[in-house]
Amino acid sequence: MPDKGKRTYDTETDRQWSGWMARAQTGDRQSYDHLLRGCLPFIAQVARGQRVPADRVDDVVQDVLMTLHRSRHTYDPSRSFTAWLRVIAQRRAIDVLRRSGRHNRREIYAPLALEMYADPDANTADGWEKAGRSAQIGEAIAGLSPGQKEAVERLVLREQSLDEAAIATGRSKGALKVNLHRAMHNLRAQFGGGE
Repeated sequence: MPDKGKRTYDTETDRQWSGWMARAQTGDRQSYDHLLRGCLPFIAQVARGQRVPADRVDDVVQDVLMTLHRSRHTYDPSRSFTAWLRVIAQRRAIDVLRRSGRHNRREIYAPLALEMYADPDANTADGWEKAGRSAQIGEAIAGLSPGQKEAVERLVLREQSLDEAAIATGRSKGALKVNLHRAMHNLRAQFGGGE
């Protein structure tokens, strides 16, 4: 005896869906609409059967509907539509599980972490000291020659590669290297860290 909570998809439903899909393939929009609306509970049931979390079932349904729309021309009306749809739904469910698994490995739910995090620069003497050093470094960079300043800005501050900086500035990689070397030498000398 079938479980009353689960909807069963018998051969009659499969025949009806197959007919709607065959007519949809010829351009019958009404049949396509009936088909899409009719198969929504089936797709959700397959997703839940694949152990997709409840908050991700709608993602599976949307992915399946998009796949169904893109590949509707590949359906063979002489075959079971329900079996074809089940395979698509199972594959999209696996895709969603993979995506959410990767997301969960990167994301950490810790709402109190930000509240408990102490900002090391917040109103401390150390924070003011760092701000003062930043201003000094900015002034020291401003005092460099234009070529040296450009090399520091592109290669150090913007972290561009030599290729990117050469294209952006129109200078050779060798010229950028020389300018950066000279700039770093000048900055070290200004801050007492000479050679």
